[in-house]
Amino acid sequence: MKRVVQFSKFYIPAAIMSTSLILLGIIGYLTMGFNLGVDFQAGINQTVQLAYPALNITYSGKGNVTMSVAEDKATLVFSGAEIENKTVVIDYQKAPALSDVAAAISALPGLAATVVDQPAAASKLLVPTFQGDTRLGMDPFVMHRAPADEAEKFATIEKVRESLNGKGDISVQQVKPVSLQRYLIRVQDKGKEANFSQTAPALIRDSLEKTFGVSRVVVMQTDYVGARYSESLSKTAATLILATVLVILAYATLRFGFQYGMGAVLATLHDALIMVCFVVWTRMEFNTSTIAAILTILGYSINDTIVQFDRVREERKLRPTERFKDVLNSALTITLSRTIITTLCTMLTVLALIFFTTGSIKDFAVALFVGMISGTYSTLYIASAFVLWWEDKKEKRVILDRKTGNDKAPALETK
Repeated sequence: MKRVVQFSKFYIPAAIMSTSLILLGIIGYLTMGFNLGVDFQAGINQTVQLAYPALNITYSGKGNVTMSVAEDKATLVFSGAEIENKTVVIDYQKAPALSDVAAAISALPGLAATVVDQPAAASKLLVPTFQGDTRLGMDPFVMHRAPADEAEKFATIEKVRESLNGKGDISVQQVKPVSLQRYLIRVQDKGKEANFSQTAPALIRDSLEKTFGVSRVVVMQTDYVGARYSESLSKTAATLILATVLVILAYATLRFGFQYGMGAVLATLHDALIMVCFVVWTRMEFNTSTIAAILTILGYSINDTIVQFDRVREERKLRPTERFKDVLNSALTITLSRTIITTLCTMLTVLALIFFTTGSIKDFAVALFVGMISGTYSTLYIASAFVLWWEDKKEKRVILDRKTGNDKAPALETK
C-alpha cells in the first residue's frame, strides 16, 4: 500500500510561517509602500542615454526621407511624387565601422553623412531610435554612439542623480548593461503644474545637458500618465482581484460546499498577500505586469486547489466511515505526484523566461515562479487545513450534541 503523507501534522507550523510572512509583507507595505511603476502614479517616465555624437546626416533632395536606427541596422525610406519610392537598409555587418555607415549613406542621392569622431568605432555602438522615424532635412540629424570601452565612459548613476538633485520628486534607475549609460528617470506629477507633461521632460534634458554636455543627451522614450488614469487603473486592479476572489468563493461553494469555498478563498488571498510581500521587499516595480502575474497565479492556484478538493470528495465517498483527517491526507498524497509534475513542467518555461529575458518580462516571470511555489503550498497547507478545521469542529459539535441527548443533531456528512 502506498505510504500516506501526513500533511495534517504540518498545518500548525505552516500557519505560523504563512502568518509571519504575511505580517512581514504588511509591515513592509506600511513602512516602504510599493515601488510603483509609471502606470500607477501620475508622472513622467523618460529613458535617456548619455552618448557621443557619431554622425551628422543631412538631406537636400526632393521628396521625403525618414530614418530609423536599430541595434543591427539603419533603415532609410524614400517617398514622394518626384522621387523613386524605396527602402534602403544599411546592415552593420556589411558596414562594421562608422566610416562605412557614413559612406553608405552618402552614396544615396541627396544624402550627406560626416563622421563627428572616431571613424573606426563599431557601427553596433550606434544608439537606436525608439520614438518613431526621424525625417531628414537640411538641419543635421545627429546619430549617437555608446562608449567603446571603459575609458570612454563619462557618466554614472550617481552623477545623473546629482545633476537632477533639487528638481523635484525624481528617481533614477540604471538600465543594464551599464556600459550603455542608459537610465530610466521618473518624475512624479503632484498636480501643481498645469503643463507638467511639457515642462518635466525639458527640465530633465536641460539638467543633464548642463552636466554632461548639450550634444551628449539622447532622449529615447518618454511616457506620461495623468493622475486620473493612474487612479482609475488602481481601482480597476483592486476590483479585478476582489471579483476573482468572489467568483472563486461562489464556484467552490456550489461545487463542493461552503467550507471548501472558504478554504479556496483563504488559499487565494494567501497567495496574493505572499506576492505582495515579495514585491514589497524585493522592490520590484509594481505595474500592470505585476497585476497580470498576480491574477495568473490566482488562476493557477485555484486550479490546483479544485483538483485536490475533487479528489478529497471522491475519497470521502469511498471511505465514509473513516476519520476525515485520514481521508484528507490520503487524497492529498494521491494527487501529490500530479501536482509536482505539473508544477515542475510549468516552472521550466518560467525559468527560461527568467534566464533569457530582461525588463518587465523577466519581472513577470520571477513573480510567476514565486507565485507557483506559493500556490502549490497553499493548496496543501492552507486550503486543506481550513477544511480539516471546519470538519473537525462539525464532528465535535455533532458528538457533543449526541452526548447531551439532542435528537436533532445532524448526521456526519459523507458528501
